[in-house]
Amino acid sequence: MPSPVRPSPDNGDLAPKQRVQDEIRRDIILGTLPAGTRITETALAKKYGISRVPVREALHALEAEGFVESKPFAGSTVCAIPVDDADDLFAVREALESATARRAAEQAAAQFASGAPDERWWRIRKELAKILDDGDVAVQRDELHRLPELNMRFHLGIAELSGSASLAGLLRQIANKIEWLYASDVGSRGKQAWAEHRAIMAAIDAGHSGDAEGAMGRHVHKSREGYMRRFSGK
Repeated sequence: MPSPVRPSPDNGDLAPKQRVQDEIRRDIILGTLPAGTRITETALAKKYGISRVPVREALHALEAEGFVESKPFAGSTVCAIPVDDADDLFAVREALESATARRAAEQAAAQFASGAPDERWWRIRKELAKILDDGDVAVQRDELHRLPELNMRFHLGIAELSGSASLAGLLRQIANKIEWLYASDVGSRGKQAWAEHRAIMAAIDAGHSGDAEGAMGRHVHKSREGYMRRFSGK
């Protein structure tokens, strides 16, 4: 099962199409390419220093992911997340991540009961500690632009810590959209949401599966309510 740490978009080992796809997606998530922006293969090729062919392939992939809309003879436009789709994503995430937190707490209890946590589990737990510390520093420095990626790495890390390949795989499928939602609302809830991660992690470390499940469910539900109030007026 892969590490919760995702490859950086500028990783030179990635194929050109994958690299530019990651970079365009990153610029959309962080708002460098806002919703409604018209983008062309020529402009993107120049921006990312690459030929038009991998850009074209990347745009096709991003269209399938729901980040870009392309029309014949009209080029491509950056999408926005429809509010109804956002609500559905939050609903799926609330159920899914409550389960990952519960399973992660059960795994923690088993690991500590054994007296010698296995190497893979301990590596993921140490990485989560670093992610939490990095996020705390970003909050203290008011570097909120760093939080969306750190937030997603934290939640993916909890899924990996759960030991469930199915739960982790499901979360990875919607991870980019979750990060996009978080980034769009980071100015209003980013600091508060980040602070809630410590309580989730504490419940997991204590092996309290019910508390971990509840803390994660409340965490995602608060984000859902805040997002819907802000973007739907509800």
